[in-house]
Amino acid sequence: MGWLSRGRTAARAGRWTGVAVAATLALGAAAASAQEWPARPITLIVPFPPGGTTDIFARTIAEHMRPALGQSIVVENKPGAAGNLGVAAATRAQPDGYTIVLGSVGTQSVNQFLYGNIGFNPATDLVPLGMIASTPNVIAVAAGSPWRNLEDLMKAVKKDPGKYSYASPGIGSSVHLTGAYFESMASLQMLHVPFKGSSAAIPAVIGGQVDILMDNLPSSMGALKAGGRLHGIAVTSAERSPAAPDLPTMAEAGLPGFEVTAWSGLYAPRGTPAPVVDKLIAAMKQALKSPELQQSLAQGGATAGNVFGADLAAFEVKERDKWGKLIQSRGIKAD
Repeated sequence: MGWLSRGRTAARAGRWTGVAVAATLALGAAAASAQEWPARPITLIVPFPPGGTTDIFARTIAEHMRPALGQSIVVENKPGAAGNLGVAAATRAQPDGYTIVLGSVGTQSVNQFLYGNIGFNPATDLVPLGMIASTPNVIAVAAGSPWRNLEDLMKAVKKDPGKYSYASPGIGSSVHLTGAYFESMASLQMLHVPFKGSSAAIPAVIGGQVDILMDNLPSSMGALKAGGRLHGIAVTSAERSPAAPDLPTMAEAGLPGFEVTAWSGLYAPRGTPAPVVDKLIAAMKQALKSPELQQSLAQGGATAGNVFGADLAAFEVKERDKWGKLIQSRGIKAD
């Protein structure tokens, strides 16, 4: 081998050695950074307006995760496009653990079937950390309605297909889909009347303009209390809600296998280091064990989450399958 060839080989070897050293240093720096994390406050993007139930849940979990992390979690509201805007922004954030996002049944399981392009892939662009809480939806009627239970309601609706209407707080909401799922499972035909939020839907049912209310339980609790202007028929969760223990589940009321909940969880951008993800999950688990947090969630009609990491990812797969099939089979489209 000539001196020129030997020189090229040595130079090439030197370059590869440099690359290897750089890679080793980078890995070491990343590991050290993960060990030191968090060194500053964390931003939690909430893709919904401030003051709503989901926003309150986000702020509650953020406050209770602070002791375990040793840093505060600052909530940043980025509403728009049914939550898609804020979640999409989070997927573009630096995956260093300093940006996490709240995802909901809508953003993670429903919206991709309602909109042409939501700006992210919920199955691949995010790392599930854990479920914050779940709340049942409720089926209710005006207090003066002749229907006192689910059997009464289904009997009347089956007798006159298309005659009776149900209100929801918007097309494509989990509440609207609860009504569509109810129609599908019970072989019913009703008229869907969407409103801009529960504050408009509830008075319409109380006033008799619409026959049936589909709503998130927390939004209706005030009107459902004893002496209220709504009469509860059933909750849509698998178990009775501690917030409304006298209301039967749909299964108990006569429709076995019916289960729908509105849920929310925390996620990190894809590529967030595994040690950081583990620390976030551990902080969530510790926070969700807090009696104070559980009581706060219960006051809002919610149950603290107990599904984390890979288990939450598996749960989402089932949710997407259920809602995707329903939306496509019934031709539901967002406004």
